[in-house]
Amino acid sequence: MASFALFGGSGRLPKAASVYHRKFCRYFVKEVMPETDRWLEDFGKSQEDIPHAPVYWLAVPITILGTVGFLWSLPVPNEFREISPVLNWGSAFLLSAVVYYFIISLPLAFGILPFVVAVAGFELWLQFSTFSALHASIGLIAGGLLGLAMGRAGSGRGIAAVLNDVQHIMIAPVWLLSVLYRKLGIPH
Repeated sequence: MASFALFGGSGRLPKAASVYHRKFCRYFVKEVMPETDRWLEDFGKSQEDIPHAPVYWLAVPITILGTVGFLWSLPVPNEFREISPVLNWGSAFLLSAVVYYFIISLPLAFGILPFVVAVAGFELWLQFSTFSALHASIGLIAGGLLGLAMGRAGSGRGIAAVLNDVQHIMIAPVWLLSVLYRKLGIPH
């Protein structure tokens, strides 16, 4: 049984907690992981028919920067600022994405960290620049969506494919990294 000595406890997980932990682990392995694999597989299938891939893959990080920047620009409760001056909806979104990446795959999560740090660094720079962060983010979103549509132009799937791409926007970088890992022979 696992050792757990918080708050002066006996150093052991109570039996009921151990049972719930095992149930959660079984649920996670049976339900959550296959769903993640299905998402990556579905996203991979949707990438097979991109006529203008370079335009598309340039648009993905632009859309992510715009989306995170838009969230970064939204007003936050004072409690957020009391915790940290960089805690906002955008940083919370990035943090939840990183946690999700660590849940689905440690190698992919460690590989995507430089990208996430670069996005956060860009958003911090944008906040302290002379540009309007909100207007710049809206422009990035518009440019990114236009790039996604241009990348898909000629595929015959139209706006439905672009909307699907937006739905999976935070899967795209991890999927691309998984393709790179496969080519380099790195297990993930």
